[in-house]
Amino acid sequence: MSGITRAEVAHLAHLARLRLAEEEIDHFAGQLDVILQSVASVSQIATQDITPTSHPLPLVNVTRADVVVPGLSHAEALAAAPAVEDGRFRVPRILDEE
Repeated sequence: MSGITRAEVAHLAHLARLRLAEEEIDHFAGQLDVILQSVASVSQIATQDITPTSHPLPLVNVTRADVVVPGLSHAEALAAAPAVEDGRFRVPRILDEE
């Protein structure tokens, strides 16, 4: 006998807005029963001596230190620009608005 009934599968399908055929309800009932049995077997494992962790291996921060370095000056940035106007980059107009 399945641990999950056809009615429960039909109810879950209704909640998930799924339309299932009768043979699909039987098929999914068997699959869901296997899943529930697997979860139940995992929950029976003795875990009292195991320390809870978020990761099986220790995590190490691999980012580099944040070091301030000098950037480009205003003149250096504009020196490589194809067009400059009033001390700013000049770019082609992409909108017809003023």
